[in-house]
Amino acid sequence: MEANPSLLDTVGVGDLVLLDPLSEESLLQNLKERFQHREIYTYIGNVVISVNPYQPLPIYCPQTVEQYRNCNFFALKPHIYAIADDAYRSLRDRDKDQCILITGESGAGKTEASKQVMSYVAAVCSKGEEVNQVKEQLLQSNPVLEAFGNAKTIRNDNSSRFGKYMDVEFDFKGQPLGGIISNWELTLERDCSRYGYLGREDPRLPGMDDAANFRAVQVRALLEVAAVVLKLGNVQLGSQFQASGIESCSIQETRAVREIGDLIGLPESALEKALCSRTVEAKREKVVTGLSVAQGCYGRDALAKNIYNRLFNWLVNRINASIKVDSSERRKVMGVLDIYGFEIFQHNSFEQFVINYCNEKLQQVFILMTLKEEQEEYVREGIQWTPVDFFDNSIICSLIEDSQAGILAMLDEECLRPGVVTEETFLAKLNQVCASHKHYESRATQNARHVTDASLAGPCFRVHHYAGKVTYNVTGFVEKNNDLLFRDLSQAMWKARHELLRSLFPEGDPQKASLRRPPTAGSQFKASIATLMKNLYSKNPNYIRCIKPNETKEAGVFTAGLVQIQVRYLGLLENVRVRRAGYAYRQSYEPCLERYKMLCKQTWPQWKGGARDGVQALLTDLRIPPAELAYGRTKIFIRTPRTLFDLEDRRRQRVADLASLIQACYRGWRCRTHYQQMRKSQIVISACSPPRPPAVARGTPGLSPLQQKKQFGQMKRSALLIQACVRGWKSRRLLRELKHQKRCSQAAATISAYWKGYKTRKEYKKYFRSGASATLANFIYRRLLQKFFLRLRSNLPPLVVTDRSWPAAPYTFLANTNEELKKIFYPWKCKKYRDRLTPQRKSLLQDKLCASELFKDKKTLYAKSLQQSFQGEYLGLQKNPKYRALHTAAEGKLVLADTVQKVNRANGKTVPRLFLLTKNHIILADPKAAQPKTVVSLSDIRSVSVTRFSDGFFVLHLNETSTVGSKGDFLLVSDHLIELVTKLHQTLLETTAKTLNLQVADEFSTQFGKGSVAIRIVETAEKNGAAPVCKKKGSHKMEVLVH
Repeated sequence: MEANPSLLDTVGVGDLVLLDPLSEESLLQNLKERFQHREIYTYIGNVVISVNPYQPLPIYCPQTVEQYRNCNFFALKPHIYAIADDAYRSLRDRDKDQCILITGESGAGKTEASKQVMSYVAAVCSKGEEVNQVKEQLLQSNPVLEAFGNAKTIRNDNSSRFGKYMDVEFDFKGQPLGGIISNWELTLERDCSRYGYLGREDPRLPGMDDAANFRAVQVRALLEVAAVVLKLGNVQLGSQFQASGIESCSIQETRAVREIGDLIGLPESALEKALCSRTVEAKREKVVTGLSVAQGCYGRDALAKNIYNRLFNWLVNRINASIKVDSSERRKVMGVLDIYGFEIFQHNSFEQFVINYCNEKLQQVFILMTLKEEQEEYVREGIQWTPVDFFDNSIICSLIEDSQAGILAMLDEECLRPGVVTEETFLAKLNQVCASHKHYESRATQNARHVTDASLAGPCFRVHHYAGKVTYNVTGFVEKNNDLLFRDLSQAMWKARHELLRSLFPEGDPQKASLRRPPTAGSQFKASIATLMKNLYSKNPNYIRCIKPNETKEAGVFTAGLVQIQVRYLGLLENVRVRRAGYAYRQSYEPCLERYKMLCKQTWPQWKGGARDGVQALLTDLRIPPAELAYGRTKIFIRTPRTLFDLEDRRRQRVADLASLIQACYRGWRCRTHYQQMRKSQIVISACSPPRPPAVARGTPGLSPLQQKKQFGQMKRSALLIQACVRGWKSRRLLRELKHQKRCSQAAATISAYWKGYKTRKEYKKYFRSGASATLANFIYRRLLQKFFLRLRSNLPPLVVTDRSWPAAPYTFLANTNEELKKIFYPWKCKKYRDRLTPQRKSLLQDKLCASELFKDKKTLYAKSLQQSFQGEYLGLQKNPKYRALHTAAEGKLVLADTVQKVNRANGKTVPRLFLLTKNHIILADPKAAQPKTVVSLSDIRSVSVTRFSDGFFVLHLNETSTVGSKGDFLLVSDHLIELVTKLHQTLLETTAKTLNLQVADEFSTQFGKGSVAIRIVETAEKNGAAPVCKKKGSHKMEVLVH
């Protein structure tokens, strides 16, 4: 490290690299001594250790910011501002992307540290209205996220229940442009273990003002969704017996369910059904089964957790939308990682497992990047690199994340395995796969080695982390890893009329329902950690290690045992040893020579050669062993701290000697100067004294020297007073003259102006009156027109073609002009809109216009199709080799390809068919064989009939003379009915110059092979699947049930 006076002259040792002797006890004692003197920051090289003081300290004021601004990292005593300034200047000046990793356990002050880093960066950035707005947005995102993502726990008053990584983006000048926030695992599992999600304790904290920290505009919809989560905690489930004797759950008190339904616009019965039952699909049939009380409670809590987690993600996305960077210029990035620390509790579950896995990965980054930085500096300076023995925790990371034999992989395999899956089977598989791993143990592996350990219970396994051994209870691992939400609950939330809540559950849409199993919580967390590691490896890391001094959150209390545990699992002692593996002290030659040059006569007071030669001459003169030194290209390296402290002791003694010498020289100079002043005064007094009378000369009594001194002083004061009065009188006289001259000049200018104005008015008076009225009228008219056009320019309607508004004319005589301008403006606005359209967009709008002419105010399905784009090709004929024959049959004239359901004329059942519309034909093909079954010429189409409801049922009426007309009309069901009929109408018009005969009715007649059949459309309230249901009523009637 690069030592300096602030590190060496502070309380204890400011940089632990210089700690001598180095041991765990001396490290703890040094941290304790500094903490008791309110020195909460300590360095390990360029790593900052922060001990939470649990009290406000006056070290974050603007004056402190200015001290550390553009200052060398080691120039001042340790502070979090130093690492923030070093990272910011490296990003701004050396164009290196930075990341600041803040780690530590809950309550160690990570969140506060991230705030101080962001506040410092915001303070040292450039000023400006736009820059200040960006900085304000970045800083104000913290209170919003803390309000929804932090909680008061027994270990921390403001504990982050999520991991946050913020990338702040800067331009080439170092001014902030915006940023983006990533978050991981909102740990809500800990909050759903009891009835009622709110604690009973006082939510306020002493010394904290939440209203002052959170001044954002409260969105009603956001608070309503949060209220739904809280009210779900008030839903109580009880058991009841159905008519079949099977036990199921029911709502004990309907008030909470009714309040939730009223809040989100959902019927009480629908919400109660979703909470107490579950729909199971088997062989295309849906069966509704009741839930047990345990299953109902699980579903209720899963719904509450999902709503809050999705709400929090929505909130993060909204913040990202407001602070994201829109420009495409190259940007510099500074990342700030505030993530939960290593956790070792008495009872550890799935949450602690994934959190500690994350910290294992961060420790891996820390060790590898630290060693890499050391090695690069030695190579850069030409110093031989000394290999360092250190614990490589990659073996632990592999134990957890290995895709074949890792614990997470085994857990996912158990969750996806069919049959009964329990935690016991999961633990048995771990004991089988990981039995030989030296960092894994359980009761079974201990029994195999004949080891007895009462602390390791039966349903537990233990992992030897870098921070220590942690015992995990597998109870709940499978359930928490699945993290499943019943589909009925998703669909119920999607049916709610609350827009925000509905948008949080897109999978609840029956048309978008998917049977794919969602990814497990473990796999999602593993993927997010992999993304985080990739991001961190691409940036230059800066570390802040936070330490919690006591469990009671009291100021000034330092619990050595607690701090010792954190020092061990943070690897601080190992970090110091890595830093000291080669040389403990390194510094550039110039500051080193400047600090120690007074110790050598050759370099004091001024060295005239190069800095490297000066340092070499200095250390050679001090007779320091050569084994302790290494001379790099730009720095001097000293191996042990003892040598450095010996230099400091010599310097301290030399400084004391120089101070004594300076004091002695100053005292001598001051005494000599005082004597010379007294001597000069005596001469002046003697010269100014009047000549003594002869009597006095002969020794007669006269004025004493003291009286003469007093008389001289009186004469001097009188002379000074007279001089001051004369100078004041002259100055006042000069001031009066200057003021008089100024007034004369102003008066002359005023008189001249009035005279010139009088002459001008007199000259032009005879010409003015003849055309005064016309001139005034013309002037007023032009002024009113100018005012009218300027106001119109400022109040032009927006360039939206649906907006036909136009400002009213301010004067009656301008009404016709205003109306003409309105007529000109709207066509011009429409032309501008059309000019901006791409050919594809124009074609799409023409299709939509044609659909509007066919279906608007006629069919209910039309309104839902407005937001759907017409794609035409839904089968992928070109990409799928299976459909090569169909693509050939289309002959390059394909207009639309889709899957439809063909209704059997005999029994009303449906079978899938491939529907291809070309320029000349309609082709119906078998999806399995991918071969055409029926080809209908467009000229054979007589008409098309559709219902007026929101279904996809339609009838294709054919001419009796057609080649396929003998079989009768076709009854089809399509998911893209509006697009299909529109394309058919356009193709028929283009090919045959005839419009499509479209019939929208509830009853119509069709021709089957055996005669005419009347089709009647019946609307039902109950949804019987996604497609209409056709029922044959005799030989000449058919009912179609739609919704």
